Amino acid sequence: MEERSAHGYQPLIRFDNVGLRYGLGPEILRDVTFAIEPGSFQYVTGPSGAGKSSLLRLLFLSLKPTRGMVEIFGQDAATASRTTVPVLRRRIGIVFQDFRLLEHLTTYENVALPLRVLGHPDSSYRHDVTELLEWVGLGDKMWVHPPVLSGGEKQRAAIARAVITRPEILLADEPTGNVDPPLARRLLRLFIELNRLGTSIVIATHDLALMDQYDARRLILNSGLMEIHDVV
Repeated sequence: MEERSAHGYQPLIRFDNVGLRYGLGPEILRDVTFAIEPGSFQYVTGPSGAGKSSLLRLLFLSLKPTRGMVEIFGQDAATASRTTVPVLRRRIGIVFQDFRLLEHLTTYENVALPLRVLGHPDSSYRHDVTELLEWVGLGDKMWVHPPVLSGGEKQRAAIARAVITRPEILLADEPTGNVDPPLARRLLRLFIELNRLGTSIVIATHDLALMDQYDARRLILNSGLMEIHDVV
């Protein structure tokens, strides 16, 4: 029988007593149990080295747990086949700290890439990509290549690329780390609007000022353990 949340929905992602270690080292995450529901918004926070990035890698199926169970869209991550993993990942948008933009593509082409991979013709998404780039302040950098962009501009391009397909889940690793406070607030509004359209948001951040601007559930990692603070 499928497990249901308190709201009656099947969670998009479920962790059950998950542990993670690299090689023979100590556990980075220990006994982590939580669920991400459809349309939810949560911050993952905690001190540096607490395991925030490792948790996002588990959520994106870049890692498999050492123990416990990670279930994504009803699929056990431990038994997901090589052909299944890419299909699941297409339902997830992710913003990495190192951006991972392709340097031989323009900003526009980088942002449009997920839609091209899905087989959509340029004419079907040109307006949406252009509008999104204008919104994140990159309208004048649309046709330049990543080496010309600043760190903050690369971050905005990476965020635009992650949200252009309106994924079911968006994972963002320190998405406002290289931008000034006004732009951080604008990017947060983008995440909030995407959430209102139905995307579940997971933002890993240590920025307390950012979290205070929008009240949402906090998944707090400390020494590999998770404490959950729900919105009151």
